[in-house]
Amino acid sequence: MNNILIAENIVKKYGDYTALNNVSISIPKQSIFGLLGPNGAGKTSLIRIINQITLPDSGQIILDGKPLHPDDVAHIGYLPEERGLYKSMKVGEQAIYLAQLKGMTKNDAKKALKYWFEKFEITSWWNKKIEELSKGMAQKIQFVTTVMHQPKLLIFDEPFSGFDPVNANLIKDEILALREQGATVIFSTHRMESVEELCDNIALINKSNKILDGKLSDIKKSFRSNSFEIGLECNNSQAIYNEIANTFDCAESNLKLLDDTLTFNVKLNDKAPNELLNYLSQKGNIIHFAEQIPSVNDIFIQAVSNKTNN
Repeated sequence: MNNILIAENIVKKYGDYTALNNVSISIPKQSIFGLLGPNGAGKTSLIRIINQITLPDSGQIILDGKPLHPDDVAHIGYLPEERGLYKSMKVGEQAIYLAQLKGMTKNDAKKALKYWFEKFEITSWWNKKIEELSKGMAQKIQFVTTVMHQPKLLIFDEPFSGFDPVNANLIKDEILALREQGATVIFSTHRMESVEELCDNIALINKSNKILDGKLSDIKKSFRSNSFEIGLECNNSQAIYNEIANTFDCAESNLKLLDDTLTFNVKLNDKAPNELLNYLSQKGNIIHFAEQIPSVNDIFIQAVSNKTNN
């Protein structure tokens, strides 16, 4: 079984509103899976169904080869976007309570928490109340309570919210380490740069429908436009550019190089990159030549816009 979780034809309605319309996704084991979409697309509804907070109207969730069962809560760790710690409880007391809800014994919980509190250098917070902590500090506690029972499936909804760049990198490194240790991660965020850095696979939901899914590298390949960004040192830049534009499909570039460098974009329609390189080498000194690989943000905007306009 290569997939840890399969959502099959999930439909969820709230009255006359359809939150999920026949959505199916497959999440490979030991991967980081980006669940993306605009606000109100249906991501949170799907996450809540996987966590058994709500049930689908039709369709089913398969976890590790079997239909999702109430006992599977012990195998899932969920960090919601709206954090849910009890502000008046002490950190250690609350963490042990949450661990026991996940099926851990008190002793096992203490051992796991000792590991994580020492790792994050937060041992001194044990007897503090959540209301005494900053938002970022509380976020660390919430992260620990999500992962401490070593679940095989982790669901992080906007996990970097409230973190400064240093602590965001710390959590990012821990997410990658958890994957290396065997966990599978569902990762929902609006921070596309984090998707670029972390995700192996993605699915894009828009207006309750899945409009895109697959391996991130394959999706990027499918959105390639065969465009290249050029930096060329040459004399009489404008004349050279006009000459190149008569042969190739050129456009302005936002690339910032040295002041005397001609920068522009070229889209190759029926020509090969080597043909372009050979041509440019006769016009000046090529100091920059790079294919414009679409970012996740570009893909997100293009896919949603195309679906909206169709």
